[in-house]
Amino acid sequence: MAGGAAPAPGALLCALLWAAAAAGGGPGGSPAPGAFGRVYRGAVNISAERVYAFAYSTEPGQVDAVRVYVNSSSENLQYPVLFVVRQQKGVLSWQVPLIFRGLYQRTYNYQEVSRTLCPSEPTPETGPSDQIIFVDVSSMAPFNIAYELLVTRLENFQLETNKAFNFTASPSQPQYFLYKFPQDVDSVIIKVVSDAVYPCSVVSVQDIVCPVYDLDHNVEFNGVYQSMTKQAAITVQRKDFPGEQFFVVFVIKPEDYACGGSVPSSIHGNANRTWNLQRTKNLQVTIVPSIKKSVYVQAMFFSFLSFLSFYLGSVVVAFVHYIRVRRKALAGRLSPEDGSGIVTSSHPIAASTPEGSSYGAIDESSSSGGRQLSSPEHGLPAGSDTDSSVEEESDFDTMPEIESDKNVIRTKVFLYLSDLSRKDRRIVSKKYKIYFWNIITIAVFYALPVIQLVITYQTVVNVTGNQDICYYNFLCAHPFGVLSAFNNILSNVGHMLLGFLFLLIVLRRDILHRRAMEMKDVYTLDYGIPKHFGLFYAMGIALMMEGVLSACYHVCPNYSNFQFDTSFMYMIAGLCMLKLYQTRHPDINASAYSAYASFAVVISLAVLGVVFGKNDMWFWVVFSMIHVLASLALSTQIYYVGRFKIDLGIFRRAAMVLYTDCIKQCSRPMYMDRMVLLIVGNLVNWSFAIFGLVYRPRDFASYLLGIFICNLLLYLAFYIIMKLRSSEKLLPIPLFCIVATAVVWAAALYFFFQTLSSWEETPAESREKNRACILLGFFDDHDVWHFLSAAALFFSFLVLLTLDDDLDAVRRDKIPVF
Repeated sequence: MAGGAAPAPGALLCALLWAAAAAGGGPGGSPAPGAFGRVYRGAVNISAERVYAFAYSTEPGQVDAVRVYVNSSSENLQYPVLFVVRQQKGVLSWQVPLIFRGLYQRTYNYQEVSRTLCPSEPTPETGPSDQIIFVDVSSMAPFNIAYELLVTRLENFQLETNKAFNFTASPSQPQYFLYKFPQDVDSVIIKVVSDAVYPCSVVSVQDIVCPVYDLDHNVEFNGVYQSMTKQAAITVQRKDFPGEQFFVVFVIKPEDYACGGSVPSSIHGNANRTWNLQRTKNLQVTIVPSIKKSVYVQAMFFSFLSFLSFYLGSVVVAFVHYIRVRRKALAGRLSPEDGSGIVTSSHPIAASTPEGSSYGAIDESSSSGGRQLSSPEHGLPAGSDTDSSVEEESDFDTMPEIESDKNVIRTKVFLYLSDLSRKDRRIVSKKYKIYFWNIITIAVFYALPVIQLVITYQTVVNVTGNQDICYYNFLCAHPFGVLSAFNNILSNVGHMLLGFLFLLIVLRRDILHRRAMEMKDVYTLDYGIPKHFGLFYAMGIALMMEGVLSACYHVCPNYSNFQFDTSFMYMIAGLCMLKLYQTRHPDINASAYSAYASFAVVISLAVLGVVFGKNDMWFWVVFSMIHVLASLALSTQIYYVGRFKIDLGIFRRAAMVLYTDCIKQCSRPMYMDRMVLLIVGNLVNWSFAIFGLVYRPRDFASYLLGIFICNLLLYLAFYIIMKLRSSEKLLPIPLFCIVATAVVWAAALYFFFQTLSSWEETPAESREKNRACILLGFFDDHDVWHFLSAAALFFSFLVLLTLDDDLDAVRRDKIPVF
């Protein structure tokens, strides 16, 4: 029955064309038969319109697309020429001049328009089908308006895999093409390149639905789209298109504002015509298969196994050291009387023996000479940390004579660790434990709304299809589930795994230290650097949270959520500096409340900098003043070892000291080493302030982070230099960690500066920096930065943890303070 009905459309079409030919295609609107590839010229007015009929036949499985080109020399916007194209399943219409609207209601008029008609593909069951297209040309003008019409069949409408295709488009002559997924391909990347930056263009992927949205004012109505200057890339998955095919649409915008370009100063008369002639762009599109599912599995295994190897290495180091300690114990060389110390635990995991050896020493209840040992007669055992009656105030001293001689002791020319480790150990231990509990609270309250926000961002991207919201490296953005760039999230697993490993290492040391305290080991009580682990625990949590928040930021990286990626970086840098200072100043380090309050101020400044730091000069003036004054106030506090009261009169008193010691009578600084460090530190910070004031960098968050990192590196270098100057030594483990830290940080920074995107620019300009994957075909340069920076931070923490292990057998009254 179907076979018998097949000739009917052909007979109907012949009859229709014969009637049209007999009527002569006159002005009354009867259709005139049209031929593909032939230019038709004519004129229309209010009483005369033209209708053309174009007939063709399609074969099963063949996709035929027709393109209509029209032109009119008339620039009369009151009486445009109207073109209406009628197809079997739809109607497409436009006017000439075609009007586009730009910024500030500017209008751009085009006399030449070219549109591709929505193709219809016959199914194999129907067999060949005959198609007919009617083109109506009309105008309401009381006078004749000339026009030109050209209808052609497209020969290269379907794009092929791995084959580049070149074409040209303009605002009034958009292009779109069809792509069908091959049988063995589940995901493809559409790569579009152009030699010219401008004109700004839009690349869109739309389902096979008519009409196709291919004009500037409607291209965003359907599918997935992104703006483009020289480069664009869209990853498309088969599962998102039930028909296993889609249209790739290319639209040229009438002006370049959306891509960071300028707008014309004048668009009237010849200026409009000249501007429009410049809006043609040559493009090349290539569709290549994306990675297979097996690559996802390999990338996951690589990510986890790479960092789990650190766990294995830590276990090996711990086991080797345990064997060495056991052998020494059996050889009888661990006796305190031999003067060699019980154990100098130089590894990052642990060191202990059943005989009471421990990792390090602690004695906050010792006298200034470091000789008073804890005993039952003097109160609770030294290993006890649970006493609800103990005050948590950082300035509370349990020994009544301490307050009387505190100023005398702390202002000595040569300070020793015993002078600054006089407070009750239980109070100091509780003080530093607050760092750990507070950062957990901060992490929970900070992370939950962040996670909720980035989920909303990702949902908006998936629902609207607007890929200009997030600044991915689109040439290496591999989707997984609802996530658009799973590789950028997976690469942050190192921060969480190594942060947890560092917590285990610190916990191991803490347990061993507690055992030694319970056994009242003399070397633990009265030798070496006092062991306080609260800051180390806080650093481990901060490293894990950096991984969590960096992953959240990379769910949808953009201008408004970049502070998620940097907030805990500030805290890590600050905690490291506090830990370095606490090492030889255990009694006078900042409390957790004041430290975290300072971090809150810093993060607030970072947010203000992101909002106001681009163009507002007043912000940079205020920030530079705060920066310089804070540097001076902190320098004064450090120089006088906490005995210079910080209040509104600090600057007046500092000026008086400078006048007395430097102007009235020039004398040598009492603390020369500290003075050198603080002078260099202030010069560095003032240089940052001047740089920010003059250049006003757009990426304020990175600028602020650079200030923190430079200060941390400066202080660490000073600490190591002073340590070597004091005839102290670096044991093999900390020396290895220092070298590893330097090497890994150097490699990490190399990949960090390989900029792959930038939310400081427009999305189209950012995509010019996109590059292909470099590791396993899955990870890009920034992912490698994530891997290496996690390892570098881990080694940096180990440096701080093991740096003073050589002092475990040195009395505290012999350890200098610097």
